[in-house]
Amino acid sequence: MPRTVLVVGVSRHLGGAFARRLSRDESVERIIGVDVVPPRHGIGRAEFMRADIRSPLVSRIISGNDVDTVVHMGVIATPRAGGGRSTQKEINVIGTMQLLAACQRAESVTKLVVKSTAGVYGSSPRDPAMFTEDMSAKKMPGSGWARDSVEVEGYVRGLSRRRTDMEITTLRFANVIGPRIRTAFTDHFSLPVIPIPFGYDARLQFVHEDDCVAAMTHAVHAPGLGPVNVAGDGIITACQAANIAGRPYVLVPRMTTGAIADLAKRFGLVDIGSDQLDMMTFGRGLDTTRMREDLGFEPVYSTRAAYEDFARATKGRVMDRLPFAQPGWTAVQAAEAAMRAVTPTSESEK
Repeated sequence: MPRTVLVVGVSRHLGGAFARRLSRDESVERIIGVDVVPPRHGIGRAEFMRADIRSPLVSRIISGNDVDTVVHMGVIATPRAGGGRSTQKEINVIGTMQLLAACQRAESVTKLVVKSTAGVYGSSPRDPAMFTEDMSAKKMPGSGWARDSVEVEGYVRGLSRRRTDMEITTLRFANVIGPRIRTAFTDHFSLPVIPIPFGYDARLQFVHEDDCVAAMTHAVHAPGLGPVNVAGDGIITACQAANIAGRPYVLVPRMTTGAIADLAKRFGLVDIGSDQLDMMTFGRGLDTTRMREDLGFEPVYSTRAAYEDFARATKGRVMDRLPFAQPGWTAVQAAEAAMRAVTPTSESEK
């Protein structure tokens, strides 16, 4: 049973929610939360220690407090949250290397739980209907958070070979969604008009933010299982998601989805990467047999129920977020304006 748990990334939304939930577990004697900035939300009975996982201070915190369980939730999903892509990659990759090196040196650490993403499977037209944990990507993510997560998981596997006595679980979450969390996908489906690649209707799986936190808590008490897919039951398509959210959608040529995403990023509407654009085109399915049979975890929310909970919280967020929208415009007019903004108007622009 874990006695002293170190939570990395406690100042972020999910990290804080996990610390609060774990605080209700009386079998855990002590919880230490670390991050580069103090949390702006409650963290239960966790003790906050300001530290950058890229610095040697984390190693001293682990060894000086006899930490036996490390929960790594410090991988940043969006460049904006990390202060730019270069900083994001440095925190995700270099920071994880330093953290795992500290875990390897500390004899007190016997368990590691890592929050990862199903983005490590990539998204391509050659994908299987459902990815199991033993499968690899048909097309490796080229950049962004998914690429960082591939590297992070590689370092975790290396640690498991060097510390065979350590129990390690890596949870590969489907896209996390809910009424309180903000991600690239929640931003995308909160747009006044949702762009969807023409000719595609991607299969999407989600996991509710509460189920995400519950699965992390479950993994702290479970034996080491290696990689485990975590997702709600069922799937919905991109067009269904737009309809459930009460948003009009516009079908755009796939070659222009990147331009539309760049335009939205420029105005601060979304912070989406190429790996997520591929997801919006080809989708992805996860096999969750190991989650149920080995981890023994059953999500409360299905994919549809998780998305509906998010959609209820975003009702009313409409066209005033679109920088070029004019008062009185319909959704169709806003969509046409978005298309004009990214469509070449002369041969020199093509």
